[in-house]
Amino acid sequence: MQKIAATFEADSGHKVVLSIGSTGRFYAQIRNGAPFDVLLAADDQTPLKLEAEGLGTRGGSFIYATGRLVLWSAKPNLVDDKGAILAGGGYNRLALADPRVAPYGWAAAQTLQKMNLSRLQASAVQAENIGQTYQFVQSGNADIGFVALSQVMQDGKIGQGSAWLVPAAMHSPIRQGAALLVKGKDNPAAVALVAYLRGDKARAIIRRHGYEL
Repeated sequence: MQKIAATFEADSGHKVVLSIGSTGRFYAQIRNGAPFDVLLAADDQTPLKLEAEGLGTRGGSFIYATGRLVLWSAKPNLVDDKGAILAGGGYNRLALADPRVAPYGWAAAQTLQKMNLSRLQASAVQAENIGQTYQFVQSGNADIGFVALSQVMQDGKIGQGSAWLVPAAMHSPIRQGAALLVKGKDNPAAVALVAYLRGDKARAIIRRHGYEL
């Protein structure tokens, strides 16, 4: 989104101010009157809920990307290409985002359940959102963690460290929805940004960073 915002500003002359955090917490803040114009969520249900509650514009929600989940370590050769390290041990701590508020955390919990490894959640380092999960692993506070593919993608491939791309069938699709909020419906910049997200430039950036369209 930082790269999309930069190209949008250059193309339109509008200014974008980004706030980054968990979808669940932003939903609560918007319901409590936070002055946001547009929401880009990590799920597809939150924008629809806001629309149903009269906080999102009618018909203003759409899916802008589908995310992919990876088990990642900053250490080379630690994570194998099938995720067998989870059952076999050989790591210090596992990090994942809070499944109650973070869609990627919920996908991670579903993956562990599918592997009959739900017990690992009890001892995992739980982050508030997917950004904090990445920080835990990148800093070494956790050896491995479930993060978004987009966080470790560089030039069309996984950059540093080692990773297992979790098969999409192991969890619910991470369909990521956007919403033009009621507070932003009369803001020309917000309306233009939502339109820009559907355009070729934004879609190319989204795909390049590990998302599916």
